[in-house]
Amino acid sequence: MAGRQAVKAYLDLVSQACRAVLIFLKDNKIPHTVENIALRKAQQKTPEFAKLNPMQKLPVLEDNGFVLTESDAILKYLAIAYNVPDHWYPKMPEKRARVDEYTAWNHANMRTHISSIFLHEVGFDVLLPRMGQPANPEKLKKVLADLDGTLDKLENVFLKNQAFLCGDDISLADLLAVCELMQPLCSGRDILKDRPKLLSWRSQVQSALSDSFEEAHSVVYQIREKFTAKLSPCSNQDTL
Repeated sequence: MAGRQAVKAYLDLVSQACRAVLIFLKDNKIPHTVENIALRKAQQKTPEFAKLNPMQKLPVLEDNGFVLTESDAILKYLAIAYNVPDHWYPKMPEKRARVDEYTAWNHANMRTHISSIFLHEVGFDVLLPRMGQPANPEKLKKVLADLDGTLDKLENVFLKNQAFLCGDDISLADLLAVCELMQPLCSGRDILKDRPKLLSWRSQVQSALSDSFEEAHSVVYQIREKFTAKLSPCSNQDTL
């Protein structure tokens, strides 16, 4: 890639999608810089950022004048443009289709439920006094029930008896999924604690990603510490 400048990633690591992009860049040693955009300060809504992404969302990638939005598109572009190991986004049509199948499902299912849990339990209260108080416990209960069905599908339809979601090696599907499933840890909730198969899968993904995983998720652990410190003693929250 001689002559190319480092890509610039516009990120906020509170976002699970942003963490996935950063992990991929680091794990594959793609030269990059990070521009931090604080969602809690609505910095994605500024006129300057809106010129970059009219949708006013993160993540955004800028590669030598080429601007791309949406984490799914960004990850697949990087996999192709930077010739990363084939297991991430296989060239074989059938294997690539399996990754595409999961990523399409992820956004409409896993992302929807996980984001709802985060907003109900934490939201942007990570910096506000009412941290630790769910906005609506009944709605949260329903969202958790909906997520349970989604986790059943993740385990029985996608993972099955494989090591990873799309086969014997890690792919973009695993990366996107694990970043989603880490998000509830912001409130100390481990949604996989009663699912040994998914716990084993998560551990394998973490091991495969090593330091890049831990670095990207340090913000999750920091939020968890602040959040759980403010939980009442009688809380029945599931913590690690």
